Amino acid sequence: MSTMTMGAVAAHFGRDIDRTLAKLPGIVEQARGRGVDLLVLPDATIGGYLHDLYHPTDGPGAEALPPVVDLDGPEVAAIARMAGDMVVCFGIAERAVEEGHEVRYNTAVAVHGDGVLGVHRKVHLPLAENEAYRAGGSFAAFDTPLGRLGMLIDFDKTFPEAARTLALDGAVVLACLSAWPASVTDRSDRIRNDRQAHLFDLYDCARAAENQLYLVSSNQTGVLGDLRFLGQAKVVDPAGEILAKTWAKGGLAVATADVESDVARARRTMNHLRDRVVGSYALGALADA
Repeated sequence: MSTMTMGAVAAHFGRDIDRTLAKLPGIVEQARGRGVDLLVLPDATIGGYLHDLYHPTDGPGAEALPPVVDLDGPEVAAIARMAGDMVVCFGIAERAVEEGHEVRYNTAVAVHGDGVLGVHRKVHLPLAENEAYRAGGSFAAFDTPLGRLGMLIDFDKTFPEAARTLALDGAVVLACLSAWPASVTDRSDRIRNDRQAHLFDLYDCARAAENQLYLVSSNQTGVLGDLRFLGQAKVVDPAGEILAKTWAKGGLAVATADVESDVARARRTMNHLRDRVVGSYALGALADA
């Protein structure tokens, strides 16, 4: 397609999956009414995020961790039906069975009316998140009716190598799904002054600019357990400029662009992917030291 309308959602999603599935059609239809082709919902859309990043397994019984769902389960299928001709990205706590044992991943899923288009399991697990989830092991772009996309899950975007891998794999849009809270060690009375709020925006803009592509960044809002989420959903262009943003409250940030043309123009003279000097980066022994 010549142009793409991208929508990034800031909203609160908790443990009640039935309530979420009742809430989502309104969000999807609002986006469809604004012409959105790619809709990016937050990490942990289905079942909510953790209550505590330091002691994630502590809590009242089954409420301690998000409920798990299957990639081929009814929840994912329901959102695919809602998506129709849109591409919708959303987060789940994925149940998987590996070597006879049930494990869980923090997973991003991209769907279309035809079914699942792409899956990404969060690779970088901050603090004690590894007590709740198993880490994914790779980054890969995938084809969609809108073009080639890549997905990141919140802390993944802290690492330039993650977004760069997706760009090298042909992604021209990155969907970054987050459940990114305000600082838990240096709390501020105003989210706009929060250290994590600054980093959240900085990483979005840097990852877009250094890879010269579009980045669609969603986030949770509100409070879950000890965590207060930042919102700040946004669409960022290949120059690192924010085209649309929700700030701290729930909302939908929407921007329309000729993505393929804009990415090609950004890379026409100074192409960051082409002009890498890989042999100078010492990504062997030094990186592991």
